[in-house]
Amino acid sequence: MPLSLQEKFDKAVAFVQSLPKDGPVQLEDTQKLTFYKYYKQVIEGDVNTPRPGLFDFVGKAKWDAWKSVEGVSKEEAQRAYVKALIEILDRKTHVDLIAELEVE
Repeated sequence: MPLSLQEKFDKAVAFVQSLPKDGPVQLEDTQKLTFYKYYKQVIEGDVNTPRPGLFDFVGKAKWDAWKSVEGVSKEEAQRAYVKALIEILDRKTHVDLIAELEVE
């Protein structure tokens, strides 16, 4: 039986969070921000905190990324998160995972 969107999202999150820092799949900062913004949108909805201060560069980048998806529904954010993971996976190495996660 195919996985529900929630199950696909949960599986994608578990995969991303389990990536070793020195493993074969290395995320660029922009990819990390993509996963972060969609994860926050799914879990918390629209931005609900003030923008971090002037010298908190990482905090500002994360806040700005999350703010950029304001108004996106939980389901749309889940779908985008899963699609972002599929785009970076090696289609030869992760055939089974990609087949499970494919979303419409």
